[in-house]
Amino acid sequence: MGTEQGQSLPSDRQLIVADDQKQAVIEIAGAPLTDDRARRMRWTATGLLAAMAALFFYSRLFLDQHPAWGYLNAFAEAAMVGGLADWFAVTALFRRPLGLPIPHTAIIPENKDRIADTMAQFLRDNFLTPAVVARRMSGMNIARALGDFLVQPPQAGESGDNRSRITGAAAELLAEVLESLDPDRLGKQVRAGLAAQAAKIEISPLLGRMLETAMADDRHLPLMDGFIRWAGLTLEDNEEAVREIIHTRANAVLRWTGLDERISASVLDGLYRLLAEVLVDPDHPLRAKVEEGLSTLAHDLQNDPATRGKVEAMKRDLIENPAVTEWWMGVWERIRQSLIRRARDPDSALGEEMRKALAEMGRALQDDHRLQTQVNRFARRTAVGVATRYGGQIVQLVSETVKRWDAVTITGRIESAVGRDLQFIRINGTLVGGLVGLTLHFIDHML
Repeated sequence: MGTEQGQSLPSDRQLIVADDQKQAVIEIAGAPLTDDRARRMRWTATGLLAAMAALFFYSRLFLDQHPAWGYLNAFAEAAMVGGLADWFAVTALFRRPLGLPIPHTAIIPENKDRIADTMAQFLRDNFLTPAVVARRMSGMNIARALGDFLVQPPQAGESGDNRSRITGAAAELLAEVLESLDPDRLGKQVRAGLAAQAAKIEISPLLGRMLETAMADDRHLPLMDGFIRWAGLTLEDNEEAVREIIHTRANAVLRWTGLDERISASVLDGLYRLLAEVLVDPDHPLRAKVEEGLSTLAHDLQNDPATRGKVEAMKRDLIENPAVTEWWMGVWERIRQSLIRRARDPDSALGEEMRKALAEMGRALQDDHRLQTQVNRFARRTAVGVATRYGGQIVQLVSETVKRWDAVTITGRIESAVGRDLQFIRINGTLVGGLVGLTLHFIDHML
């Protein structure tokens, strides 16, 4: 937005005031004062006053012809006086009648700062005191109302229910947060949190108990069988390497006679036979040796300080390894992008899971009286705490906002709120004044 020549750029405070005034003009432009009903009521009151003035001057022409004209003239005269008096009173609230500097007029524009302080004080004394907030909150079952809202079925003609709107907004908020935050910094913070939690957990006893439990239920046997098969396949893939090792280590006589080849074949055959026997024989001595070693390892993991220290050192090295950090950052980025896509996809399982969770929470708030009591107590304490800590700031905000309005703004806002009623005051004043004048004329005529 440009500025005129010779003018400086407005300050932040001026911009705030200008925005408030602009918003006030927009609100006043659409306020009830300027709608058809308000205009009709204002013209009705003015027209009634003009009619009384015309009737007053017209009736004076016929005062000598009949006594009824005297009554009509008295009614019109008093009605005109009452209408003018009320017009003056109504106008004096908001502006100076006819622009004349009459004392005690334009009451609202001249006293807007005092009005702002009075409104703020009224708000503080009647709404934002801890006692008032606690008393009002004590009679409200916020938890039940929230539960009803969450489980309320969609109304006829609605495209979705309350839960859909809430989950849609929550999902979009989640996506916006994940996109706005620095992914590297957030990923490092998440990793640091996970690493801190992992550092607090001593995994050695946990691994020992897991191994001990698995052996007690024979759940280690499929793992052992798989390891034996893996050893056999590895040996098969590396037969040439084994033959080359035996050929290299054999002396010249064995190589000259070809015995090294026969030794290599015997070694390989013996190893294959051993692995096959261990695999098919559940009572094989080698299996017993392996299980004995696993039992010892499970015991040492739980009770041997040296073993536990080695495992913890391995855990720390793994956590601090740069390769693990790089791997985690890649995993985190994939998780972040997946969450953003799922949050923005209305047909994703994320939205359905959130809807189910909200519905379940709503039913719990409806049926669980103990939960209702806890939620209501928390809401009441929160509201009282907000009123205690921030009540003064809220009141100050109201006061300063009203004080920032210019006279036209505050006058327009108040007048827009009570404009039609003020026109009724003018009409009532005109009619009541006429009746009073008619009564006085009757009394004077009787005397």
